[in-house]
Amino acid sequence: MIFVANNHPSLRFPKRETFRAIRCVLRHESVPATELSVVFVGSRFIRRVNREFLRHDYITDVIAFPLGEGAKSPVEGELYINLDRARSQARSFGVSFAEEMRRLLIHGTLHLLGYTDSTPRTRAAMTRREDALLACLSNTRK
Repeated sequence: MIFVANNHPSLRFPKRETFRAIRCVLRHESVPATELSVVFVGSRFIRRVNREFLRHDYITDVIAFPLGEGAKSPVEGELYINLDRARSQARSFGVSFAEEMRRLLIHGTLHLLGYTDSTPRTRAAMTRREDALLACLSNTRK
């Protein structure tokens, strides 16, 4: 089951698109079941979460908290997506807000599945996977 909550004061992203992006990842990664919460927040909130739980004192775009066992098993976790950062990154990268949101949802879900981006090699592999999943989402949209 996927739960979505919007705690941002003004920005929104459709729940239907949220479910679609996450289900795409789970299907393509052959993950059987999930208990996943997605919380849309602003920069102030995500900085507080980052500082309190990860000991990083900065604003980020997505934080993933895996609560289950790992890849290829039922996934349990929480995703916090910063809508303020998504909007500014969309402008910087020349993409729509919706596309950047889909990338962040995919990115966070991949983290819950055990993907990392802590080295240049793992970051490149994760980005390639994100690109493939985004392309898949775009093709199924038509």
